[in-house]
Amino acid sequence: MSAYDQDLPRTPANHAPLSPLSFIERTAEVYPRRLAIVHGDLRQTWAQTYARCRRLASALQRRGIGRNDTVAVMLPNTPAMVEAHFGIPMAGAVLNTLNTRLDAPTLAFMLDHGEAKAVLVDAEYAALMAEAIKLRQSATPLLVVDVEDPLYGGPVQHIGSIGYESLLTEGDPAFAWSLPGDEWDAIALNYTSGTTGNPKGVVYHHRGAALNAVSNVLEWDMPKHAVYLWTLPMFHCNGWCFPWTVAARAGVNVCLRKVDAAAVFDAMREHGVTHYCGAPIVQAMLVNAPSQLKAGVPRGIKAMVAGAAPPASMIEGMEQMGFDLTHVYGLTEVYGPTTVCATHDEWARVDIGERARLNARQGVRYHLQRDVRVLDPLTLQPVPADGETMGEIMVRGNITMKGYLKNPKATADAFRGGWFHTGDLAVQYPDGYVKIKDRSKDIIISGGENISSIEVEDVLHRHPAVMAVAVVAKPDARWGETPCAFVELKAGATVTAEELIAHCKQHLAGFKVPRAIVFGELPKTSTGKIQKFELRKQAGSVSAIDV
Repeated sequence: MSAYDQDLPRTPANHAPLSPLSFIERTAEVYPRRLAIVHGDLRQTWAQTYARCRRLASALQRRGIGRNDTVAVMLPNTPAMVEAHFGIPMAGAVLNTLNTRLDAPTLAFMLDHGEAKAVLVDAEYAALMAEAIKLRQSATPLLVVDVEDPLYGGPVQHIGSIGYESLLTEGDPAFAWSLPGDEWDAIALNYTSGTTGNPKGVVYHHRGAALNAVSNVLEWDMPKHAVYLWTLPMFHCNGWCFPWTVAARAGVNVCLRKVDAAAVFDAMREHGVTHYCGAPIVQAMLVNAPSQLKAGVPRGIKAMVAGAAPPASMIEGMEQMGFDLTHVYGLTEVYGPTTVCATHDEWARVDIGERARLNARQGVRYHLQRDVRVLDPLTLQPVPADGETMGEIMVRGNITMKGYLKNPKATADAFRGGWFHTGDLAVQYPDGYVKIKDRSKDIIISGGENISSIEVEDVLHRHPAVMAVAVVAKPDARWGETPCAFVELKAGATVTAEELIAHCKQHLAGFKVPRAIVFGELPKTSTGKIQKFELRKQAGSVSAIDV
């Protein structure tokens, strides 16, 4: 045995499991009177928030809920949702945030698959959850807790046996919770979108949640007492771990039930918002909002965007508003963001087109992620860093899920060769930056040629009339598949299919030009992602255009 190991034991004095729960404990001790949550007329300090989280943990334990029990929540971005991110794991339980846009059968599957022992339900979703609960196959008793919010103005239906505030009164504000015995313990369960078959349950551990929360701080140079606006749903990858990040920085959670341009800009002015996250559709909504809504909005707000690469129009629009845009990339399986397009000073000196090209890349690994590479999916060897050779983005490190709940085959397949396989096809540039070319399932194979739907979408995004676009494969008797573009226009804008085809011909090889254009609002998930699987269903019946 090495001298470095002999008589040097691991004890509570020199080792503690990593957990984001320690963040709220410290912040409540150091900054007890600092504002933690803003919601309507509510102003709640960190000391008050910590006490409420401990009450929640204590109340759950008193009702028999403990280590590795699942507690589901069906909540919008309200104070109860913030508290759930601490109170539930403080009880030793696993937080399962449910997507508020899902249907009852899907929610019933999640409650059964995750073996939920309790569920917290906002009044807005009571009828939906009542239906989901009836559809459960499990006979296990389920504690249903009604969560009322004074900012909800709709009809209130009580489906639970107790209200949230009443539940908290059962708990001890000085509850002596403890860190997990092992930082590998589960902290959260998040379900994938499940576009084919049942969704998969992605299990997060305390270590990964803590590290990604800190990585968020590092990537954004996030200061103490940042004011964070909740435009990103907390049910999506636990809000990219930002509930824990805001606690680490003793920041302010500005809650927002609904995301619309007026509400966002009003909150920014009223509360001095410094940071927010959102899908491209949210950023585009703000950029294209009427100028009167933007009046008096503070400059220097930091915005984080994930999903489709930000087009030049978005970058330019953000710059005009004085916002600082950061582009990140990730998946549910990696706690949200896992790469960031880290900017360089010299980028500010190039034209908007080149700046958009640089910022459109998914970038480099997050600070505390071990590695992100573009590898050949068969050999697992790195592809040449030439910006042209395509491979698959693969990830390894601490900010990667434990695996898929009750699905060892899918877990083994996702982790084969010691890497998490994202399914995203990409290239790597000489500077190490990664750029997605497509999802493996979204590549269009036309006459034997591979067409990147993202490349076609990027060109269409450059047209000034286009708000959002999605390109999918359309079956074709001659070519096998051809590109079909679904286009959502900006308010008041007009353009013909022929004009968009002509625009594409200026920037794309002929075989890549869409053979069909469909105008209308695009179907989107609750996180703003375009539902391409829905568009694929429609593409087969769309008439082709002679190009």
